[in-house]
Amino acid sequence: MAIAHVTEKTIVAASTQIDDRQARGSSSEPIEGKQLRIRCPRCKANLQALECPFCGFAMRTRRGIVHALPPDRASHFACFVSDYERIREAEGRGSASDAFYLNLPFKDISGSNQEHWKIRARTFEQLMSHVFAGDMGGGRKVLDLGAGNGWLSYQLSIAGFQPVAVDLLTNDYDGLGAASHFENRVPGLFPRFQAELACLPFQDDQFDAAVFNASFHYAENFSRSLGEALRCVKPGGLVVIADTPWYSNDESGQAMLAERREAFLRRYGTASDSIKCLEYLTNHRLRVLSEELSIEWQILHPSYGWRWALRPVMAKLGGRREPSRFKIYVTKKR
Repeated sequence: MAIAHVTEKTIVAASTQIDDRQARGSSSEPIEGKQLRIRCPRCKANLQALECPFCGFAMRTRRGIVHALPPDRASHFACFVSDYERIREAEGRGSASDAFYLNLPFKDISGSNQEHWKIRARTFEQLMSHVFAGDMGGGRKVLDLGAGNGWLSYQLSIAGFQPVAVDLLTNDYDGLGAASHFENRVPGLFPRFQAELACLPFQDDQFDAAVFNASFHYAENFSRSLGEALRCVKPGGLVVIADTPWYSNDESGQAMLAERREAFLRRYGTASDSIKCLEYLTNHRLRVLSEELSIEWQILHPSYGWRWALRPVMAKLGGRREPSRFKIYVTKKR
């Protein structure tokens, strides 16, 4: 089932890389020659540069990453980021090798998280063959929300898109800093912003699509985060939720959360619940979002293999809670 594509056919090619000169005290300079239109994440004013003349908040660029978290929001997320980074590092996420990142999502050459990347690879194939089919090479601007190490932005770049990567993490193995491994393949790289899903530092109506890249479940408020993505895409543009767990009912989702908290406490000494992420989707939650934001969903059902398809049956036979399932949710901005 093909999803209707965005209708605008021409985007003027321009570099979107924000210069590191702005990190050396020049954040009040305009972002010259850039396609990105920025807004202040603190007071929501539209800006011509990375420093807001209205509230005084300055977004600084360090190692090519624009830091768009005001101090109070950085404090809000500090414990979550610390716990998340520690857990991800213990899970073997990341590598010192360019080859590790260049092979994602199709192959995890570290061998640490192969099943995880098999799911990501199948989801990516569905995105390219059903959601973005026919759009390759068109220079379309895509927000990669929850970009992590930047693998999706890299794959979109080499397919002819203009991605912008957004994440809370900036470290060099699993966060936005790891995107440096793509620099030899993507000259100038792609813009990277440290920002939160519920307060994006971009003006309205400028992206052709936004993809929640295995990240929507980390939102503290689904309606606000989805509303931000919709605000940033153009009329007719797409918002995609990919690789967020789905359960048929809240009881199963809550049981998963209890199991995970116990496992994290045992393995890592933290429940990793310093912020109240919503963690999963249900049909009820999707209906609520449809009503609140006046949107319609189209749902894709990627095949992750017969073993994955049998998981719900085996769980029921074994008297266990239902396992999570992954679907791709697509909505179009009116």
